Amino acid sequence: MQTSHRILFSDARTIEAVSSNSVDLMVTSPPYPMIEMWDSLFSGQSPAVQAALKKGDGGEAFERMHQVLDPVWAEVYRVLKTGGFACINIGDAVRTLAGHFALYPNHVRILQELLSQGFTALPDILWRKQTNAPNKFMGSGMYPAGAYVTLEHEYILIVRKGSKREFKSANEQKNRRQSAIFWEERNLFYSDIWFDIKGVGQSLHKSQARLRSAAYPFEVAYRLISMYSVKGDTVLDPFAGTGTTMLAAMASGRNSIGYEIDGFLRKTIREQLKNVISFSNGYINNRLLKHVEFVTRRLKELGAIKYRNKLYGFPVMTAQEQELLLNELDGLEEIGKDTFRVSYRDAPQGAFCLNR
Repeated sequence: MQTSHRILFSDARTIEAVSSNSVDLMVTSPPYPMIEMWDSLFSGQSPAVQAALKKGDGGEAFERMHQVLDPVWAEVYRVLKTGGFACINIGDAVRTLAGHFALYPNHVRILQELLSQGFTALPDILWRKQTNAPNKFMGSGMYPAGAYVTLEHEYILIVRKGSKREFKSANEQKNRRQSAIFWEERNLFYSDIWFDIKGVGQSLHKSQARLRSAAYPFEVAYRLISMYSVKGDTVLDPFAGTGTTMLAAMASGRNSIGYEIDGFLRKTIREQLKNVISFSNGYINNRLLKHVEFVTRRLKELGAIKYRNKLYGFPVMTAQEQELLLNELDGLEEIGKDTFRVSYRDAPQGAFCLNR
């Protein structure tokens, strides 16, 4: 098995190089409107943003910033296949402008735009980042009506284009079976609140074009890709940043396309690719190890497990896990400018095979 991955650096707010109805899944974390670190980016895209901020009009600045993002969501709708999903990690913002403190609900504004484009809204995920100290708050502390609730969660919006995806051919159905996740992972991944993933630091070197990036944890992208696509699918990230979505796609056997307006991040992405094989294979092996530990405990506590995976031979909880296969990465090569090919091993990892 092989996959292809491209990073396209462009100043445009459209993704014209991507064909219509060609993408299976979009996973991204865009710049957050009304977060001060992104003021210069939005102002560079729209002078109206800078004017609104200068006069302290938070509501106008909020809307103008989202008008910069809106064309991207329209393009995502264009390139997604019918049945394809879009997953957007976005946080709301709190800010004081002209002496007025307010919450700016980014997730509401983006969801409204997605619905206007024709997407169907699905249950979203609250990601409890747990990045702040437990005693951190906003406002005057112990006096009533003087403090504000600490904002420590973000949203993962999930929408679909058109009707439910179908897997019709025998090969499509087999690939779907091999792309399954473990039962115990399903119970964690498909919860509407994620408590177990910590936020990550976003600071980059001061000499870079951005002091911070829109980086989000590898685990967030990896889970979403595992939940809403199958091996060989194409995953798009229109705000590629440091390349997290592309790395997660590589680790999960999917193709990927990323867009980024900041060419200076090319160096950061390429640095991460140096270790993608060892990191991905370590991550995959840790998934297998966690499963073996889970079924070992389960056998000890509750007795026999009905099903076994046909490739590894270890017990699994459901019939849907019997053909699950986690492909290790075998090689990475650059086949064009900012374009990479990943090859994979088709055999299960021997260390976890009870059949051998």
